[in-house]
Amino acid sequence: MSASAASASASAPALRSGGGARSVGLRLGALFGPAVFGVTAAGVALPDVARGLDASPTAATWVLTAHALALGVGTALAGRLSDALGVRRTLAAGAVALALGAVVCLLAPTLGVLVAGRFVLAAGSGAMTAGALALTAATVPAQRGQVLAVFGAVMAVCSAAATLAGGVVTEWAGWRPTLVLPALSLLALPFCLRLAPSRGGAGRAPDLPGAVLLTLTAASLLILIQSTTLDLPPAAVAGTAAVLLAAGAGCAARTVRRPAGFVPYDLVRDPLFRRAAATGAGVYAGLFGAMYAVPQLLVREHGWSVFAVGGWLLPGAVAGAGLSRAASRLGPRAARLPAAAGACAAVLLGVAAASGEPAVLVVGTSAVLAAFAVTQVVLTGLLSGHLAPERRGGALSLLNLAFFVGGGAGSALAGALAEAEGLTTALGAVAALPLAAAAVALRLRRDGGGT
Repeated sequence: MSASAASASASAPALRSGGGARSVGLRLGALFGPAVFGVTAAGVALPDVARGLDASPTAATWVLTAHALALGVGTALAGRLSDALGVRRTLAAGAVALALGAVVCLLAPTLGVLVAGRFVLAAGSGAMTAGALALTAATVPAQRGQVLAVFGAVMAVCSAAATLAGGVVTEWAGWRPTLVLPALSLLALPFCLRLAPSRGGAGRAPDLPGAVLLTLTAASLLILIQSTTLDLPPAAVAGTAAVLLAAGAGCAARTVRRPAGFVPYDLVRDPLFRRAAATGAGVYAGLFGAMYAVPQLLVREHGWSVFAVGGWLLPGAVAGAGLSRAASRLGPRAARLPAAAGACAAVLLGVAAASGEPAVLVVGTSAVLAAFAVTQVVLTGLLSGHLAPERRGGALSLLNLAFFVGGGAGSALAGALAEAEGLTTALGAVAALPLAAAAVALRLRRDGGGT
């Protein structure tokens, strides 16, 4: 870490109010955690969505695709807005979008309106995510480790319980409440607003053209990966590929021409950021892909109930909570843990795909849940200490955009392969993603040096 970054880290502002570190971590985890329900829990309700709105299963997949995209982009945009306008204003705007999207989803008469509502809801959920990350990074270094440990534990529990929550809510209340579970963040919002400083941000408007280019790049990538599942015609696939190439090239060019734009040039060149983005994207891809395939394998091929699946995955959350707590105490010494945890999870997921046995499937999925918790905690902590306070909100949100795009790509790949080759093949393919990410991170470490 550079001397300037170290100085900035040392002067990181304490949370405005707060109570103990455990209380802060619990509140911020509760603000972030419901975001994961938007894909995994909603996936349980997808068959009921298709029946309820008289839509095809293929068309209903847009409910997940739109959410994954808007969550990632909303997190990135809200992070940049929090740097410019302050966390309080960003959270307030996100709360309005989250509530509005939830109302639209609950009342939507058609699939198109439902997808639009999910997009708005996910954008608001992204603002909650960005605010939680910014406030976590704003804790003083002495408290940050313990805050991150509790934060990671809550995230692991939410991830493991998502399938169970989706099944329970769908069974007892119907599919519409299941689709708006991310709105649970609103319950934690009043307790988190107390933590935010009353002053605003730097006052600089974000680079909107850069945000549009990045959004188009992420959107076209996810849609292209899922083109077979979405049953897109060849012309639409070709058009989407053209948009991906054009938007990706435009985003790269703008990053170089405007070093302080939406995607800061020095951040993209930062070796730690690049390694973190590669590692996290791979781990999230493995998690989202496994949470798509494993519950279906256990339900369809082994006769498990959704409640049993969710219950047996909870021990993975406990393991993730324990590991993330231990990792948070190591500080910079934990830098290699995310890649190592992702690689171990990839191996166990691969064994699970080859075996197909219920116990092995649960162990493999639990391993990727634990890797997810460690990755989120360690990488957030490393970047928080590495970057100046005024850059943390936007940088962490861009990092999580990479995570969520990786997760969306993992679930999209799993869905496409499951339809063409079967769930076991899909699980084997997504199992390789965390391992590939670990290899990329290792290569970047050798090329870039540093921590």
